[in-house]
Amino acid sequence: MASQNPQQHNQQHHQQQQQQQQSSSVREAPRDLSEIAKQEEALILPRFTADDALEIGLAIRNRLRALTHLSAVVNITLANSNNLLFHAVSRPGVQPDNDIWVARKRKTVQRWGVSTWFMHNKMHGDEEAFKKKYMLGESAGEYAIHGGGMPVRVRGVEGVVAVIVVSGLKQWEDHQVIVDALEEYLSDEEKAEARSPID
Repeated sequence: MASQNPQQHNQQHHQQQQQQQQSSSVREAPRDLSEIAKQEEALILPRFTADDALEIGLAIRNRLRALTHLSAVVNITLANSNNLLFHAVSRPGVQPDNDIWVARKRKTVQRWGVSTWFMHNKMHGDEEAFKKKYMLGESAGEYAIHGGGMPVRVRGVEGVVAVIVVSGLKQWEDHQVIVDALEEYLSDEEKAEARSPID
């Protein structure tokens, strides 16, 4: 069975994203690598359980529904086992292609331990340069350097604990909607901790 060339697939996906009209806006994602790195460092969680994955996943889905009438996928898995913790669509209309993008973004985060938006800007969106730099060869199509894949890190734990992926919007929006939801989650955690009685 003939498979689509990864470059053609990426171009088609990019064109689809350019055609998408959003009904609301999300903050512009930073493009400077140091700013993206700072953004990721600020999102280290105090813990991460299946309950946290559900809360974060629903928060992202709710943001997506408020942002656009278009459909997007939200996927959260453990980093090392690919154990699925959360998977949902924001609205009807998701295509099987979205799940391919989820897998490709997740694999990039798992291998390099940074967001796919970081990798996109590091490589200036150049898929061929990315393929050559990391000597990916025929496996290049298994990875994506489009925004929307985010590592989950936990304070005091070495390495990436889980991966959050959003697919369906413009790539910087896929990235930023995750960031916004994690920031809100951390803010709520801090408020809850402040209200807790001290032993």
